[in-house]
Amino acid sequence: MTLTLAAAAAPFGRDLDQTFALIADLVGLARARGASLLALPEAALGGYLADLGEHGVEQVLHQHALPPALDVDGPEVARLAALAGDMVVTAGFCESDGAERYNTAVAVCGDGVLGVHRKVHQPLGENNSYAAGDGFRAFDSPIGRMGMLICYDKAFPEAARTLAMDGAEVVVCMSAWPGSRTGAAADLAEDRWTRRFDLFDQARALENQVVWVSANQAGTFGSLRFVCSAKIVGPGGDVLATTGVQPGLAIADVDVRALLDGARRSMAHLRDRRPDTYGVLAGV
Repeated sequence: MTLTLAAAAAPFGRDLDQTFALIADLVGLARARGASLLALPEAALGGYLADLGEHGVEQVLHQHALPPALDVDGPEVARLAALAGDMVVTAGFCESDGAERYNTAVAVCGDGVLGVHRKVHQPLGENNSYAAGDGFRAFDSPIGRMGMLICYDKAFPEAARTLAMDGAEVVVCMSAWPGSRTGAAADLAEDRWTRRFDLFDQARALENQVVWVSANQAGTFGSLRFVCSAKIVGPGGDVLATTGVQPGLAIADVDVRALLDGARRSMAHLRDRRPDTYGVLAGV
């Protein structure tokens, strides 16, 4: 069965009314194309941090208020689910859990929450604002078994591999991935952090032979300039659709089962693993 998958590169800030107006527009565009899945970026509900320096929360607050802390069971996620309707929509937000805040992603449809992921790997000074998640788990959804990662998580092969080994056929990675902070290229297409972002997306799809859906923030926020580059990547590492370094939607028609079966028919990376040889990596 062919599914239409969409990933957004779009700017999201603190104003939740503006956020939901933008999400409604993106959902409408994706639905008009027949999309079954729309991936929104990391921190879509309430925006990301204004800076990733290694200073404390006080300096970040001086530059820009921290994102609003929202509940998975709260009205904002319920509003997202209502907009999703018969689609699956994924989005990031700052989750409130008692005294802790987490950088969290949620997958929803009109029936409610399908899955939740708390970002595990924290770059630079992100740990000044968020607690870290503790694992990676796939879940069943109307588009099949899927998993979620957030931004820096994709730099660690073990993260995506864990989801693939848990049966994920589609992996959505939501990011607020900026361009380089030093020696930045005037053209984001030439920026080394854009190149890394794209390489990680293609490598994770290829090594796990999954369909990879990558969403990212766009524009600027605080000191950060985001690289966009939303994309759909096939299990052979081939980019099926991309926004490049511009805002927009990357949309591709994908027969997930046929693509995975074809990629895994002879050289099946998950099947051909040799965990007995991996030593410390396998916990031996």
